[in-house]
Amino acid sequence: METLKDKIPGGSVAPPEAPGEMGQRWRGLGVSAGYSLALIAAVACWFIAIDSPLRLDETANYWIIEKGLSQIWTRLGPLGSPIYNYYLWFTTRLTGTTEIGMRLPSVLAMLCATYVFYLCARRLFEREAAIVAVILFCANPIVVFAAIDVRPYALVALTTTTTILVLLQLRKSDSAWLAGLFGALSGLIIYCHFLAAAVLPAFLLTFIIWKRHSGFAFWKQLIAGLSVFVLISLPLVPKLVGMFRTAGTHVYQSAPSPILLLEMFAPGVQPVAFIIAILVAAFTIRRSVKPHFQRWQMELCLPLMLAPLLLLYGVSVGTSIHIFATRHILIAIPGIALFWACCIDQFKSRAVELAFCLTLVAATLSVYILSPSARQHGTPWKYAIAVAEKNASRDNAPVLVCSSYVESNYVDMPLHSAKESRYFSPLAYYRLTVPVVPLPYALTAQAKQIGTAFLEKATRKRERFLAMGFEFSYKTLDWLRQKASAQYTVHRLGVYDGVKVLEFEPKAAAVEKR
Repeated sequence: METLKDKIPGGSVAPPEAPGEMGQRWRGLGVSAGYSLALIAAVACWFIAIDSPLRLDETANYWIIEKGLSQIWTRLGPLGSPIYNYYLWFTTRLTGTTEIGMRLPSVLAMLCATYVFYLCARRLFEREAAIVAVILFCANPIVVFAAIDVRPYALVALTTTTTILVLLQLRKSDSAWLAGLFGALSGLIIYCHFLAAAVLPAFLLTFIIWKRHSGFAFWKQLIAGLSVFVLISLPLVPKLVGMFRTAGTHVYQSAPSPILLLEMFAPGVQPVAFIIAILVAAFTIRRSVKPHFQRWQMELCLPLMLAPLLLLYGVSVGTSIHIFATRHILIAIPGIALFWACCIDQFKSRAVELAFCLTLVAATLSVYILSPSARQHGTPWKYAIAVAEKNASRDNAPVLVCSSYVESNYVDMPLHSAKESRYFSPLAYYRLTVPVVPLPYALTAQAKQIGTAFLEKATRKRERFLAMGFEFSYKTLDWLRQKASAQYTVHRLGVYDGVKVLEFEPKAAAVEKR
């Protein structure tokens, strides 16, 4: 009779698996399943608001690409992103220009950025710690916002993480070609968004720290990288000069507080709670915590985290150019995620690491599920324009529209082509078929001049009209209401996502209706 021993090559019987090894295998599968669940849930947060209306800045990018490929460069303006808008034009030929179609290019770019970021993390940590870093990256509210934003931030994340990956390769390489690629990618970051240049000092600092003892190879790579960077960046010089000359016209927010800076250093929807949880865990299991990170890891993580944050914060506090907006902080998120992954990895407890990830993702997901405002991507004009269109189209009543761009305070209003103007980009995507009278962002002398001239003409014609504007323009709407109070009855049609819509009806017409 053939025995089991005869069936095994070599004539030996495989030993049975020990119960302890089987339990360890099941625990490993459970941990892997937990990490997979956390990662899937983190990425799922991106899609909760994917079909929401386009916000103001998103409609600006539609305005840039709507006239076709040949018009993109001339429509960019001083702050437009060249590489992103060409990328958006190309991808929307495939995805369409619906709200979801406009957002899919950003989703694709952020998914690629996530994969490249994982490759970066694997060069710093073991597999589990790298996955922790990726989860911290994907669950960060700034990444969640940028992943579906019709703006260049997802592309910024992709170019930034790709540059980090090349920088990690440079650590053990003396190749001038690789240094040239590093310089080229650093230049492309600026093409994606000018303010993303705040991450470049971190790259340069880390490169110098890692390569300063390489002798001739250091200078060869430094010259190669800088030369390619300068060559790549030269076409942007006119736009950069224009941006600095008009820097004071782009200020739309107040200076940031130190508390806001501290909140940016931690991932998640509750940064303070996250930091406290880290400290409590470290205190609870401090006997088993033995720092094992290597110095070169922190030579990358700390500059990537600190340099962009401190630079943007310093400029915002020290000058009138307040650029410390949460979406601009995206360039620091890879460094923040790598830093905290390194800290969590010090516990060397997979259960603790997984618990942190699951808690963070659960908190982030709960906010986006339970909060109606979190399911809306910014403040759109869609519903206010729809109400104005429905009301005004009855008799082709004109609509006075206040621009939501602070730059409109410093230019002449396009009285005959407001629907084609960058300062009224929501009208390019969400259409108004009735006549539009453009007004600046604030109650300026020009706003009063245009408003007075329009009211005189409308009063003579006994013409009904509407007026609408975002909360920054409420003073203009109040001025119009007061100015027209003698001849018009004013009805508030509503406030839609911060955009107030008013109806001005001639008093004589109102009496006749009664």
